[in-house]
Amino acid sequence: MTSTPPADSLPAAVLWDMDGTILDTEPIWDVAMERLAQRHGIVMTPELREATLGNNSVDALTKVYDAARVPESGRDFDSDERWMIDLVIELFDRELPWRPGARDTLDMIAAADIPMLLVTNTMREVADVAIGFIGADRFIATVCGDEVETGKPAPDVYLRAAALAGADPRDCLAIEDSPTGSAAAHAAGVPTLVVPSAVAVPAASRRTFRDSLVGVTLDDLTAACAGGAR
Repeated sequence: MTSTPPADSLPAAVLWDMDGTILDTEPIWDVAMERLAQRHGIVMTPELREATLGNNSVDALTKVYDAARVPESGRDFDSDERWMIDLVIELFDRELPWRPGARDTLDMIAAADIPMLLVTNTMREVADVAIGFIGADRFIATVCGDEVETGKPAPDVYLRAAALAGADPRDCLAIEDSPTGSAAAHAAGVPTLVVPSAVAVPAASRRTFRDSLVGVTLDDLTAACAGGAR
């Protein structure tokens, strides 16, 4: 039987990334980004896709425009973002697979009465489709990339989430899968449990790595919140 760590050693709040961390949506975003590239007459190379992984919509669109050599005068962010939103919602409505161990880890954290917040670069209109699938009642709040001044890799979404939790960012724990999201958590001073999905994440202070969320325990979260091995 696994013992429960003392309450004062547990994270004050767990701040979950969504795409690639809770849900296996990166293949869905792959399809959307490939179609966006085709829309602008180019092929979505592995290098370009990796560069856009975890980005907010403006950053992702900018990188595609740059690759396609779209002049400033031809960059219709509003139209392309609307097109992307409609496409991704359509794809999300078909299937939203869980990442291995994510649902069990959500349940375990909830059973320990640790507040959870969802922190995503995905715009609210799209995120709400996925949040409804995951269960909005799992989270005390959700923060989306279009609700802060600057999305990940800036720290804004994580600082906002910690403030909503009423906690010091250093006492929270982020769960992330991408370099962009991990950089945002790091910039906010939030210790991070990194479970890479599509792209490797570089080692850094306050980062603890796992191959999967399968089998995660409260002791694991406590150790990750403390910064892991120092």
